[in-house]
Amino acid sequence: MNRFKEEVLAAFHKEVLFTSHALHQMNLPERMITKQEVKETVLYGEIIEDYLHDIRGHSCLFMRAVSLNRIIHVVCSPKKDYLTIVSAYVPSSEKWESDWKTRKIL
Repeated sequence: MNRFKEEVLAAFHKEVLFTSHALHQMNLPERMITKQEVKETVLYGEIIEDYLHDIRGHSCLFMRAVSLNRIIHVVCSPKKDYLTIVSAYVPSSEKWESDWKTRKIL
């Protein structure tokens, strides 16, 4: 496991905080992503993008298949005492390749 994922998981085990943006995205009718799905994505998912210079602080994008036909992407940023969930969404085939890990060049 890479060092940054260890940092994310350490923050996760302290406390998980959802931004209002993340909650809004999760509650869109076409998404309806649960907090449990987000937490499982962070715990068991794969980091597919690393945002070292994010304005909110070092963050990353996790991807996980939460069911046979449902992929979730979660953007999170670890802090000293908690993990911030910045956003969560179901990726679209318009923006992502079929592996759901690679952005399409538009």
